[in-house]
This record gives sequence, structure tokens and C-alpha cells, in this order.
Amino acid sequence: MELTTGAILRRITETPLSTAAHKLATIILDGIAWKDGYTGLERGTAAFTLAQLAEKMGVSRQHLTALLVELAASSLALARWKPNGKFAPWLFRFGGQEDTDASPDVVSASGDTSLSRESKNKTYFVGRIEIAAGTNVYRTPWAELIKAAKESLACWNVDTQVIWERFLAFNRARGNARVPAGYLLGFMRRWRTHPSSTAPTSSSAPEPQRKADPTMLELHDQIRAAPSSNRQFHASDLCRLIGQAAYEARVVDTVQQFGCPRFAAALAVHGQAVLAGEISK
Repeated sequence: MELTTGAILRRITETPLSTAAHKLATIILDGIAWKDGYTGLERGTAAFTLAQLAEKMGVSRQHLTALLVELAASSLALARWKPNGKFAPWLFRFGGQEDTDASPDVVSASGDTSLSRESKNKTYFVGRIEIAAGTNVYRTPWAELIKAAKESLACWNVDTQVIWERFLAFNRARGNARVPAGYLLGFMRRWRTHPSSTAPTSSSAPEPQRKADPTMLELHDQIRAAPSSNRQFHASDLCRLIGQAAYEARVVDTVQQFGCPRFAAALAVHGQAVLAGEISK
């Protein structure tokens, strides 16, 4: 994504999001610094406390967290981190490196001044990936990035090495020897949630150890009932039906029941509602 107000605003308007998430994205965009050093921030970065964002949005902190998760999981790839201590503002940056029209130089040019090259930003992928056979992901720079990014994606409970091997197989099948690092994040975002389904690769190995766990099977059955591509609509429909507080309570109960991240719990709650006939699929 080109680091200009217009480019990011176009991406925001083109991304399928809930109305509240669209509003939050524009608020964050409004606070972005466009010159290095301006307000103490580097180019392309905004700083807010969660209390400030909640006040600007007029929502609870719990609802704000859900909206931030929605933006992080979308093609906007919103990343946030807090490098300056507990009471310092959060730093925000839009990612979205899935633009296939971008030239390789745009992705990896040494003149790029964005924060995406900083190791403190664990959910933003830059550079180029060599598609080598038989690579151990833990001997590459990508293991920690995959681990951090998958927490808010449908592949949250898939082993990091498995994700890496399927990504390599996916690109080898297409004759790719070297690809932009953003392709890896895009690959993870498109991971299928069905335990017996494969990621978008030409070949993939089954995961019998996951199928043997009845708790995970139950969770995946609920998630499968409400595909992640419709999660914003399901959340809005369910909140209108039962209220925001009841919706948040269901998500929290699901997190506690399955020990899964909030993102997966929200999908499961949507699936439960579909199965119960409360909302439509």
C-alpha cells in the first residue's frame, strides 16, 4: 500500500468492513504522521491511547478491541504496538501489502523509510522470501512473524512449520522462486478453517492430531457454520438481535470454554447463532 492519505483512504473505502470499523480506520488515518519526526513519529504512523479512540468512537473499550481485531484481520492489515511503556500511547500503522500490481522495488527498496522494517512491528511483512525446498522455518526470520500474525487469523491453531511448508508448496507449484513477503501474510489470511480442508495449495498433508481432539472439532464445526468472510455482517446482525453486552459475554464464554483467541471465539459465536437460527448464514 502506498503511504499517502489518498491511497490508504481508497483502500479503506474498498475494504468490506462494518460501519464502525470504517469510522475507526478513518480516525486512525487522520492521526498519521506523513513526515519523519513530525509529532515524534515516523512516517506512516499514528499514536493513540485506547481511551482516546474509545472516546472518539463513542464505544466501550471491549467494542473498540473487537473493531481493532476486525481491522487487523482485513486487507488493511492494521498493526499496533506499544514500544514506550505501559502508559504510553499505542502506535498504529496500516499494512496491506497484497497489492499484486506493485513492483518488487516498491516492496523491498532500501530507500523505504516506513516502520515496516522495524522488528517491533510483528505483524507487518516486508522484504522478499526465497522459496527453498525443505526449509526449517525456525532457521529463517519468518517464524516469529508468522506466530504473531496468526493469533488473529483463522490459522491461529495451526503449527508455524505447517503454515510455512504449505506456503512454500503453494509457490513451488506455481513456479515462484522469490516472492514479496506480503504474500505470506495474504496466504495466512486465506487459510480455511475446516479441520479437514486444506490451505490454498496444490497438496497438503492431513493433520490427524487435530482431528482427534473432540474439543477442537466442536470449535471448528461452529466456526465453519459462519465463514470468516462474513464475520462483520454476522457480528452486526447478532448485536442488533441480542445487544452488544450479550454478544461480548458470548465471546468471552467461548474463549474460556475452548481456550482460543478472541478472533476464533467470535467466529464460533457467529456459527452458534447460525446453527440456532438466530441469524442467517
